[in-house]
Amino acid sequence: MKLNKGYVHIYTGDGKGKTTAAIGLALRAAGAGMKVFIAQFLKGKASSEFIPLAKLSDSITFAHYGRDCLIRKTPTEEDKAFAQQGLAEARQAIMSGNYDLVIMDEASIAVWLKLISVDDLLDLIKNKPSPVELVITGRKADPKLIEAADLVTEMKEIKHYYTQKVPARYGIEY
Repeated sequence: MKLNKGYVHIYTGDGKGKTTAAIGLALRAAGAGMKVFIAQFLKGKASSEFIPLAKLSDSITFAHYGRDCLIRKTPTEEDKAFAQQGLAEARQAIMSGNYDLVIMDEASIAVWLKLISVDDLLDLIKNKPSPVELVITGRKADPKLIEAADLVTEMKEIKHYYTQKVPARYGIEY
């Protein structure tokens, strides 16, 4: 199912739920017969939400562009190479006409870490074919991305149990 007009969403903020919201949208789109491409930046392995998505491979394609660890210090050249590969493949998916929805998960933080440029994302927004819906997630969304988007949602942390030293739990946080 092709959309007449696709919009640009930004899911940002320090609260939990940006990726989860994007995955929920991917499921909704797949349920409506749409084709979805998910490029996940900064992560080299799937978290739990991606396991059932593999069963929907006729509708949802996803790829990871990162190492198997979190970037806690200065990103490496390897981190940058993964991000650049993700950017190139997301651009190809957007321009191909094969996907109705493209999600660039953690792309905002990839910009903040200088792994990809805000200008590259702005170029994608400006030149995406009209029917493609584009979602960009991640903390620290650049103000230029927020300005260019049609929909911006900020996830705000009010309270979280990790402040009580509760570790990330399989199936809930990852």
